[in-house]
Amino acid sequence: MGSVTSELPAGRTPLADAAETGLKIVIVGGFGVGKTTLVRSVSEIRPLNTEEVMTQAGVGVDETSGVAGKTTTTVAFDFGRISLNERMVLYLFGAPGQERFWFLWDRLFSGTLGAVVLVDTRRMDDSWYAIDRLEHHGTPFVVAVNRFDDDSAGHSLDEIRQALALPPHVPLIECDARVRRSGKDVLITLVDHLYDLAMARETTP
Repeated sequence: MGSVTSELPAGRTPLADAAETGLKIVIVGGFGVGKTTLVRSVSEIRPLNTEEVMTQAGVGVDETSGVAGKTTTTVAFDFGRISLNERMVLYLFGAPGQERFWFLWDRLFSGTLGAVVLVDTRRMDDSWYAIDRLEHHGTPFVVAVNRFDDDSAGHSLDEIRQALALPPHVPLIECDARVRRSGKDVLITLVDHLYDLAMARETTP
């Protein structure tokens, strides 16, 4: 498959006139795992986001252990766009991570080609719901481990795959959601995975 070609920073990049195929991609994961950051880092347009300042109303409702420095939270979804080539565009939807917003996920999954599950190894259990819902919907996905600076455990990808009970065919990679090139590599991995699945279906008698 071809790689993501746009190297333009986030701004108001117009959609190419030749664009004719739009692919919907959802980015899911636990609270504070870096979904908004990933959408912002790769989007070739100014991303739409619905972040609000966290208040005392969320105390005891949202699980904030491990993300003590987080001051804002997504309350609907993030949206961005990145062109794969002149004709194909990915539309990125970042789902809110808090449990009280999980009811939105099933609607976001409607019409989704594939998904990225973003994982924070300091709070691995937060990834289970995302993986379970994607498997329930039959949505292909890849898992990207967002390596945080204060992650001292340094679990290997093999250890993470075992902890998440990921089957061998599900791609598992590392990333830094803050870095555009790293975020693009995650999306390229997903598109390549979707292509491989499509080719396998075509060759199956």
